[in-house]
Amino acid sequence: MSKQIVLTVGNSMMGDDGAGPLLAKMMKEQPVEGWEVMEGGAMPEDCLHLIRAEQPQRVLVVDAADIGEKAGEIRIIDPETIADMYVVSTHSLPLNFLIDELKTFVPEVIFVGIQPAIVAFSAPLTEMVQSAVETLYSRLPGWQGGGGFEHC
Repeated sequence: MSKQIVLTVGNSMMGDDGAGPLLAKMMKEQPVEGWEVMEGGAMPEDCLHLIRAEQPQRVLVVDAADIGEKAGEIRIIDPETIADMYVVSTHSLPLNFLIDELKTFVPEVIFVGIQPAIVAFSAPLTEMVQSAVETLYSRLPGWQGGGGFEHC
């Protein structure tokens, strides 16, 4: 099987921005066959050299993103629209730069956004976002295309 990587983004100390870190934790505790996980935290660009060394066929970038939906909704976000929308972020480099760079050496790059309810220092992860992360985790084993999620 070709290599697939989940690159999680976010900060677990910032409420629902911890969606990516929660997915990374779940994948480390119970690995998903065919997938590796890399924790990008607030600086996912620091993982670029590691991803390049792995030469994956697919990378899913998972982050909390304000997509204008109900908390916990999951969408595949068109990379061309990332720069035009407000993406809840604790990162220093906009994700469209990261995704554009990944596309130079990864055949398939998919940005998965989870709508947060609360992004604030020391806020807990909400049940809606935790449930969304569990849904995303459950779809990884049979992932094809957009994983069955709507695009925005």
